[in-house]
Amino acid sequence: MRCAGIDIGSRAIKLVLLHGGSVVLRAVQDTGSDPIAVCRRLLDGVAYDAITGTGYGRHLFKEYWPEAQVISEIKSVAIGATSLVPGCRTIIDIGGQDTKAIGLDSVGKVQKFAMNDRCAAGTGQFLEMMATALAYTREEFVSAAGRASQAQRLSTMCTVFAQSEVVSLIARGASREEMALGVLQSIANRTAALAGGVPLEEPVVFTGGCAQNPCLVSLISAMLKHPVQVPESPQTVAALGCALHGMTRGM
Repeated sequence: MRCAGIDIGSRAIKLVLLHGGSVVLRAVQDTGSDPIAVCRRLLDGVAYDAITGTGYGRHLFKEYWPEAQVISEIKSVAIGATSLVPGCRTIIDIGGQDTKAIGLDSVGKVQKFAMNDRCAAGTGQFLEMMATALAYTREEFVSAAGRASQAQRLSTMCTVFAQSEVVSLIARGASREEMALGVLQSIANRTAALAGGVPLEEPVVFTGGCAQNPCLVSLISAMLKHPVQVPESPQTVAALGCALHGMTRGM
């Protein structure tokens, strides 16, 4: 059985295809201004027996692919993470426009979750905007933060005010590297505060696009006082969870 999972996020759309329980395709493309067109490109020529969608655009996706099932991001991330890290008890997921902390029971069922989806602070979008304000690409930003000997503390996590603060600090001669580390430290602090609202037990798994940032992984691990595991292809964990959900429904 070939099962597809698609995660229509605010910043990127992710596709995973399973055949016989093994991943045979992973693909990621920027969402852009026309997510349906991106979904069509990703699915062009892809044969599947079942497809499941998640993410902000899942209900729009179902309008164009009525055969699709849709499930929540919380459920899809939980399914994907527990398949990659058996026994997973806590998930930290930082995507383009939200941050989630999910507590699981001993069999992988969601016990409780906390979610920041009303403000871009602490998300991938915030990180991208701060990188732009510091005149870094995403890759340069990560490298710069890793070189900093100390963090330049930001007084605000509001995206608009933080950008203004960064510009002001640059004008006063502050180190861009230290500011990059300060941005990541701010995200780690906010993530740890959010995680305080769920049972925090090991193993702790970090998913989402921001989990590809090793400096942020280390900072969050330190703030949580727990080792954090990053699974293979953390950005596609929710899409994998969708594909796995489709397999169980088809059995």
